[in-house]
Amino acid sequence: MGLHTNTPNGTLYVGVTSDIAKRAWEHREGLVEGFTKRYGLKRLVYVERHQDIRVALQREKNIKHWPRARKIDLIVQANPN
Repeated sequence: MGLHTNTPNGTLYVGVTSDIAKRAWEHREGLVEGFTKRYGLKRLVYVERHQDIRVALQREKNIKHWPRARKIDLIVQANPN
């Protein structure tokens, strides 16, 4: 599960993948049509690893419903820069 953005105060994207390195590269290169390409979300700013895809998907759904400030707090705690 990862969070992507384009600028410090920009749009946030939450998603799940089984290959975070490949997915981050696809975002940076703008290879996949959709939300991240449309908004230019190229920077991976937060990652969580889960052994069970069901847990990852539930976590993604939960985070998507959080207020923006709570998502930012999560990012800053793990990645202050």
